[in-house]
Amino acid sequence: MSKFTDVSAEKIESAANMMKAIAHPMRLAILGHLSDGEELTVTKIHELVNIEQSTASHHLGILKDKGILVSRREGKNTWYTIKNKNLKKLVECINVCACVD
Repeated sequence: MSKFTDVSAEKIESAANMMKAIAHPMRLAILGHLSDGEELTVTKIHELVNIEQSTASHHLGILKDKGILVSRREGKNTWYTIKNKNLKKLVECINVCACVD
């Protein structure tokens, strides 16, 4: 693994944009539900975080656009999961550092 100082400005910008997307409370809640590796549908996600389905779709679109989530289509359902296992670790770390008393 390279040192952070060896990373290009472009990659740092991409990482910062990814962190900005994660920093939204609703998107962090969505990621919390996806962090165990399970695939979830938009319907299940909107039920879990108690928001409208259109709002869930909006936030999922942002997370997918920033390279945080991947999706796959199966019939009428779109299933979402976290793209990179290291991102799952980041979400778990945020939970331990900020959410656990």
